[in-house]
Amino acid sequence: MKRFIKVTGRILFGTFLMNLFLLLSPPATPANEWESVLNSSRGTRVTFYGWGGDPRVNSWLDTFVAPRLKERYGISLERVGMNIGEILNKLLSEKTAGKSDGVIDVVWINGENFFAARQNGLLFGPFTGSLPNFRDFVDAEAGDVAFDFGFPTEGFEAPYGKAQLVFFRDAARLKMPISGHRELLEAAKAHPGEITYPAPPDFTGSAFVRNIICDIVGREKIAFLPADKDVLRETVAPAMKFLSELKPYLWMNGESYPASSSQIKNMFEDGEILLGMSYTPFLAPGKVKTGEFPESTESFVFEKGTLGNTHFLAIPFNASNKNGAMVLINTILDPEVQASKYDPAVWGDLPVLDPARLSAERIALFESIVVGKGSIPLRTLLEKRVPELPATFIPILDEIWRETVLR
Repeated sequence: MKRFIKVTGRILFGTFLMNLFLLLSPPATPANEWESVLNSSRGTRVTFYGWGGDPRVNSWLDTFVAPRLKERYGISLERVGMNIGEILNKLLSEKTAGKSDGVIDVVWINGENFFAARQNGLLFGPFTGSLPNFRDFVDAEAGDVAFDFGFPTEGFEAPYGKAQLVFFRDAARLKMPISGHRELLEAAKAHPGEITYPAPPDFTGSAFVRNIICDIVGREKIAFLPADKDVLRETVAPAMKFLSELKPYLWMNGESYPASSSQIKNMFEDGEILLGMSYTPFLAPGKVKTGEFPESTESFVFEKGTLGNTHFLAIPFNASNKNGAMVLINTILDPEVQASKYDPAVWGDLPVLDPARLSAERIALFESIVVGKGSIPLRTLLEKRVPELPATFIPILDEIWRETVLR
């Protein structure tokens, strides 16, 4: 008994000393922790994996973000263009094989792909609370930050930019205004073979189909349904009937569809089609500035609105340079960096920062950017912004489109 009491006393005394040490030691603060992240990542290389189909986005990362990252933090940026499906397959294979030192540090992701990545444990986090620029300039409680296509983000991805489906037309050749699906059909009948859309599962093509569903059926009638194919098929039947009616008036008589939004842009630029669409709201004004699109190009949205969402940046579970990844993502959330990609001549991507958290000087930085001819005012875009449908619906709706319209 005495031996037990003696040992216990030593343990209690040791605990007392440990608690005293903790009380006297300076507590770790977010600033100290971030300084540690910066110090440990200096001189390293961070890899960025994501869609590489837009030369303007690639150029912005290579010529604006990379030099800034190198100059300020001594970190080299390597950009690797890869489709998100291939990225997730790679991560899943590495997860299955127990590979802990992956080559992907940051991945561009959102929607059903984020949902799939979280379900399979492919992401590191939560990490956004560690980023100074996220804490200072982002409203973490905002619906399009806290949720990604209806799925909670929970700090496993940081907002990169905001997207919204926007249409553009050559107003000199396609003169009739288009405010919804009915006018779209009339335009296609008046200009057979000169209107089309990308085939799902292309991201923009899939969004176009969902936008038609919202325009005809109504988002409120579908958003809270179960992710059941039979239920969804019955609910969206009027929209699929419309798309089937539209089909014979499209490019190639609807027997073939462009494979991507990039192909749509090229066809519009060549004058092969009169109407295009993009998830980058200011793409058309930027292309007019560079002379790629005709001066008569005008952007528009449906009267009932168009789908809008946020695209994000995440860190894989086995990223070799997690600290470098956090520094890169924090850099992209800097107001100056967000303003640079807001410029249509650069990218035209909507910022993710909360205006209430920005100084007058920083707000003036955004307001000084000339959006360009034929653009939609930001206020109008926000007023016409329709929240996305749940991520679990997307592959089901794409399959329904293939079965009822494509075939």
